[in-house]
Amino acid sequence: MKPDRVAVLDWSAEGRPKLGRDSIWLGLAGADGVTVQNLPTRRAAEARLQSLIGETLSRGERLLIGADFAFGYPAGFAAGLTGRCSALTVWAWLAARIEDGPDNANNRFRVAAAANRAFPGLGPFWFRPARLDLPDLPVRGRDRHGHGLPELREADRRAGGAQPVWKLGTPGAVGSQVLTGLPVLWRLRAAHPGRVAAWPLEPWQAAPVVLAEVFPSILGAAVAVAERQAPAQPRDAHQVRLLARALWRFAAEGRLAPLLQPEVPEKLLHTEGWILGLGAEAALAEAARCGQAVQHPPRGPSAGAGRPDAGHGQARTAPRPK
Repeated sequence: MKPDRVAVLDWSAEGRPKLGRDSIWLGLAGADGVTVQNLPTRRAAEARLQSLIGETLSRGERLLIGADFAFGYPAGFAAGLTGRCSALTVWAWLAARIEDGPDNANNRFRVAAAANRAFPGLGPFWFRPARLDLPDLPVRGRDRHGHGLPELREADRRAGGAQPVWKLGTPGAVGSQVLTGLPVLWRLRAAHPGRVAAWPLEPWQAAPVVLAEVFPSILGAAVAVAERQAPAQPRDAHQVRLLARALWRFAAEGRLAPLLQPEVPEKLLHTEGWILGLGAEAALAEAARCGQAVQHPPRGPSAGAGRPDAGHGQARTAPRPK
């Protein structure tokens, strides 16, 4: 695949509209440079992605969309929840149940509790706001028992420092982003059958638009340098800008193909998914440092701060909760 543009999405499970740090950011790289956009709600982000896909298809181009949340769950979850081993069956299950309003209000904790009821014991999901009476969703991870599922996917183990997808709140939580993000990707696929495909969960080679899981934290050193050079910009903005730039340069130089062909069993890829660029961290960091100047489109007025239990945007390593 040699995309004409690369988009990188930093997601958020924030419970209210929000701009700035720990909200939704979108980096877009192409031959004309890199732009960064801040979006206040998941509904607005989905509309922007639909617009990008529409532009791509109408122009006869190709687009790679990297989303910063897990595309799959540890082995055994899909089969236990849906009766099938494919991660895409979980996407469909969540899309049918997650309710996410234009103001970011959503029912992710209740959906997680419902998923827990499909397994023995208590778990695997954990954390909920104290105000919610959901006995099937424990407040603390240590209260879980007997669900029989691993804590991490293979990709998370290899990435190092990744947080479990079961964790829906507290510092470093990533689970809420997965619950709210996968239904959006499911709808993008459904709106363009055969033209939008999820790598590596299904055949993707012929699709003009490819969705892939990314992990901007693999550019940690490059992001740290960017933060020192431009401290007024949130880390999220630096991450999406640098990773979009790096992946686009890889594509332009014909180096993207190996990243899309990891030496991992196919069954694992279809069940748990994979992180694009895992194992190529140093090369991606070098590509991120070399590139075009940044353009920052004007962003709208702040739409308010989030609740402390909102499960902010993706922070897949422990040091920085979002």
